[in-house]
Amino acid sequence: MEIKNLASPPLFLGDNLALDFINSEYGTGDDRHDCFDDPRSVIDWLETVGLVPKGTVAPPDLLEEARQLRDAARAVVHAAMNSSEADLTVINSVLERGRPETRLIWDQDTQRYRIDVRSGTDSSAGLLWSVADALIKLVTDDKFEYVKQCEAHNCILLFHDLSKSHRRRWCSMATCGNRMKVAAFRNRKGS
Repeated sequence: MEIKNLASPPLFLGDNLALDFINSEYGTGDDRHDCFDDPRSVIDWLETVGLVPKGTVAPPDLLEEARQLRDAARAVVHAAMNSSEADLTVINSVLERGRPETRLIWDQDTQRYRIDVRSGTDSSAGLLWSVADALIKLVTDDKFEYVKQCEAHNCILLFHDLSKSHRRRWCSMATCGNRMKVAAFRNRKGS
């Protein structure tokens, strides 16, 4: 399937890093959008969410690895929503290969020991590790039950319903919620 409208703007409606990453591909049928059309667009997304500093260089395989991780993450979230099993190979591979290096070092300036965490920004797995880490925290959290898919008929976006009543139905009231309410109003008027 060919994805139309490459370099679509990312939507940050999921209230969770992993869900926002999954939502970097959205829409259905001919109206499907992918925010990742080259390695630079993945870096731009990672910069936007604060995972990498400006000017980070994209490894050549970043686009492919990001799309694989996104597909695997979507499958795991949907499987978890249905209390079923999914293939964890891609996610576990990113977690293993991209794990940040943590070491204890002596800071000469402060004359104290401190923890030094170095993320592998030179590899795709290192750049995507935080997303995979956010995913495993999400699907193993007690509040995972509040992860939902938008109820609009042509929307595939996922969100974490953090509202007090947990009755959120749409990815965004401004887009899908409004469209669905207008459609319901028209249906009532037409009847």
